[in-house]
Amino acid sequence: MGLAGSVTTGVVSALGRSFPTNAGAVARIIENVIQTDAALNPGNSGGALADGQARVVGVNTAVAGVGLGLAVPINATTLRIVSTLMREGRVRRAYLGIAVGRRPLPPHLARSLGRAAGVEVAAVAEGSPAARAGLRRGDLILDVDGVALQGAGDLQRLMVAEAINRPTAIRVLRQGSMMAVTATPIELR
Repeated sequence: MGLAGSVTTGVVSALGRSFPTNAGAVARIIENVIQTDAALNPGNSGGALADGQARVVGVNTAVAGVGLGLAVPINATTLRIVSTLMREGRVRRAYLGIAVGRRPLPPHLARSLGRAAGVEVAAVAEGSPAARAGLRRGDLILDVDGVALQGAGDLQRLMVAEAINRPTAIRVLRQGSMMAVTATPIELR
């Protein structure tokens, strides 16, 4: 708005919120954000969210509605991203080419696995690593490289730079049958 040096006060009303974003054709979920009623306006993302002792506890990220701002917390993940940005100038992410959502497991499977949900494949991008591996819409992904998935964020957290070009084992439930596929994520562009 053309004003510099503005300050606002606000109340942190919730921790651990999640919100979806669209980065081009790729939808991502930003997790574990801080909800505040500090006045955030388009153009002032990147400002500091400070506590009563003037310690930076977050970075203002998004306006989610009137009187509702979201800030990314300063934590180990944020510090790792900042370090990577400073060292390499960018953060690399792995890409499988699927859209997923949480889905309850069948009761017998939930009992045997000791968890309530997996992630269902809602869409597979044509020509993507997931398509080449044979994943299909409707598949229920149980785990990736032995890491149990219960929500989209669980898969997103695994799509880090180290996963790029590395064969990845995916255990899937398809029409009642358990199967394993191997996909090799590529770099998200």
